[in-house]
Amino acid sequence: MKPVIETRNLSRHYGAGDTLVKALDDVNIVIEPGEFTAIVGPSGSGKSTLLQLIGGLDIPNSGKVLLSDKEISEMSGSELSDFRRDHIGFIFQAYNLIPVLSAAENCEYIMLLQGIPAAERKERVYKMLAEVGLEGRETRLPNQLSGGQQQRVAVARAMVSQPDIILADEPTANLDSQTGMDLLDMMHDLNRHEGMTFVFSTHDPKIMERASRLIHIEDGRVIKDERRED
Repeated sequence: MKPVIETRNLSRHYGAGDTLVKALDDVNIVIEPGEFTAIVGPSGSGKSTLLQLIGGLDIPNSGKVLLSDKEISEMSGSELSDFRRDHIGFIFQAYNLIPVLSAAENCEYIMLLQGIPAAERKERVYKMLAEVGLEGRETRLPNQLSGGQQQRVAVARAMVSQPDIILADEPTANLDSQTGMDLLDMMHDLNRHEGMTFVFSTHDPKIMERASRLIHIEDGRVIKDERRED
């Protein structure tokens, strides 16, 4: 089975000389299909930088990022934009929903860009919103939803286009404890039942407890990589 993500000698530095900061330093990881992985470490360890490089939101100083055997670190801007749209789902701690679009329209938007027919878009959107517990709230705008419901829309939006991998950067940071646990349980169920590959950047113990793999980062380097029984 081919890896979903592979990084080879990946490095990202900021500044120069005395102000040089090695945010990531020679990182090599492989993410297999269907994994529920958490990248963990203290603030400033490089975990968010690694997620941004994996997702093509930042460019490494050296090394390679391969997503489904495609080297994203060498793609042009338009190629990378299209590739992200078709292969990567993103979940951000700030939700990043479009405020003038309903829950259903936020989920549908990426598929609209992909040219998926309207009937299929609607069917997939309503099915996915039901799966994340938002049946009956499809026409509500983001400001008519609670924080937990908005993050559920963000999860549905990330999954509905059926990407190769979903990258989640501190997805529970703005949620209360119970809402965060409910959301994580939902994502864990979707991972097990749908086989979606999740990679989190987090310091949330609740995510670490549920992860089947923990990649520990400190000072820009992987110091421990442990797999656990689900």
